[in-house]
Order: sequence, then structure tokens, then C-alpha cells
Amino acid sequence: MKISVVIPTYRRPQLLVRCLEALVRQNFDKNEYEVIVVSDGPDQETSEAMKFWIDTVIPKIRYISTPGKKGPAASRNAGWMNATGHLIAFTDDDCLPSPNWLQAAWKAYKGEQLVVFTGKVIVPIPRYPTDYERNISKLETAEFITANCICTRQALKCVGGFDERFGMAWREDSDLHFNFISNEIPIHPIQAVVTHPIREAPWGISIKEQKKGLYNALLYKKYPALYRQRIKPHPSWNYYAMLLLFSGAVVFFAAGHPFKGLISLLGWLTLLIAFIEKRLTDTSRCRKHVVEMIATSVVIPFASIFWQLYGSAKFRVWFFQITVFINVAFNY
Repeated sequence: MKISVVIPTYRRPQLLVRCLEALVRQNFDKNEYEVIVVSDGPDQETSEAMKFWIDTVIPKIRYISTPGKKGPAASRNAGWMNATGHLIAFTDDDCLPSPNWLQAAWKAYKGEQLVVFTGKVIVPIPRYPTDYERNISKLETAEFITANCICTRQALKCVGGFDERFGMAWREDSDLHFNFISNEIPIHPIQAVVTHPIREAPWGISIKEQKKGLYNALLYKKYPALYRQRIKPHPSWNYYAMLLLFSGAVVFFAAGHPFKGLISLLGWLTLLIAFIEKRLTDTSRCRKHVVEMIATSVVIPFASIFWQLYGSAKFRVWFFQITVFINVAFNY
């Protein structure tokens, strides 16, 4: 095989089928690429959906499952380790590779042992998107994401593949990216396009998304300099200010100092309003979305700090946010 395509998935058979339909329509010799679908743990619904695709279509499509749910990093490792292609192409089950996706990758490949290619991700959004849609659209400007990257097998072996400690779809692609950089493996952008449609998100999704922040600590622990340069030079200090002001208001009111409590509460409300306005700028102003932005903006700073500190404890990177600030302040 020239190319093996690896797709991690879990309980999203309808999305997966659309992705497979795009892959079988590739303008590439159907006998020279394969598709490996990897379920993140046992998944009966996806297993049933895959019966049609296995051994009945060309290119060859295989389906494997990891023993338990460990996240997309582990699924991708299982996929590329079972692949037979010279190149390993990664995309996601909610993505639609363009017809020339594989052709563009193979055309760019000159037989190098250690090389990585990244393509463009298109995220269609309405003129006035929701806050969630706008956040997802940032994938279009991401430097490196596994929704559209192609690596040689040797490059993956050199860096040991994905770090399976990243148990969610968050920062595992940045970790692989930084690993390639640290090992001086060249990364080239190519004209290979993948479309990432945005699905309708449940109300309040932004609060649930904060849990992913726990993996920021692990990425920072492994690559502190690259984290500061390419992810975030300093913490979200407005979150910490909001937490301190709100906590101060509670303490002052409880201690019988209403004036100090009122000042702290007004400070918190000022930062909260600024946060809400920022999230609503150039986004949808429908009533449901506005109400969601107000409600979730109250909770997000607290949830974000909780998960960041949880990650710091889990991965033993104590006060990594403050370390970032100190390093920046002193021009580390």
C-alpha cells in the first residue's frame, strides 16, 4: 500500500459513513490505499454499520477496536501500528476529505524516511455563528491538527506515535506536533483539503468543553518553551481575577463588610460583562444564544480554573500557569 488512512471513532456511525463515502471517492488508485477505522473501545452500533464496508468495497477497509475507551490518541496508535502503507494519513470521523486529498499527499512525497505533511481544514460557518461555531472555525488557522495530517511510518516510529495519556480529543495533536519539532522532523504544508462540518451542539457545551483544559498541564510539562510560543504565552488572568473578586465578595459579605463586598462584586460584574461582550462580538444575537452566553460566562472561569488546577495536580505540574507568567515577565 502507498497510503493507509486511519480514522478514530466512537459511537458516531452516521458521521463515519459520510467520511468513508468521501474516502472511497478519492482520485487515487483504489488498490494502493487502505482505510483503517479504529473504535475507541467496544461499539456495537459502529461494528454493525461497518459490516457493509468490510470486504465489500474498494479500497480495502478494515475495522478494529481497542480493548477499552482510552481516547483518540490510543485509537490512532492502534491504527497506524496495524497499517501497511508507506504514508499514514490521519483524519476524523466527522471530516470530509476532498477527492484529491490522497493524491496531493502522494505527489508531495519524494520518498523521504522522515517527513510530515499538513493540509488545510475548511470549517463552513454562517455569517453570524454561535460562539461554539466560531471556536471550531479556528481549526482553519491551526498550525497542525490530526484532522488533516500525513506522516511517514518512520516519522511516527521515531517519536513513538501519540502519547496515550491524552485521554480526550485535546492537545494530543499539539503533542505530536511538538514531538516532531523536537526531533527535527520536517513538516511541510501541502494543498490537501479536508472539510470539517460543524454539528449542532447542545446548550451549554462551552462549560463541558472546559474539562479538556486539564491536558494543557501535560503538554506544558513536556514542552514548556513550545507551549509558551505556540499555544499560550500566559494564563487567562481575567478568569483568576473574576474568581478572586467573586470569592472576595462572598468573604466580605459574610464577615460583615458590605462596602468591600459590594466593591468586589462590582469588579466581578465588570469583568463578567466584558467577557460576555467579547463572546457575543460578531456572533449570533438570537435570544437563545445570548441567554446561553450570559449563563455560561458566569460558570466558565470557575470551571476552567478547576480543570487547569486538576490537570496540574494529575500530571504534577504545580502552578504551571504562574510559571508561564513568570517566564514571560522575565523574558525567559
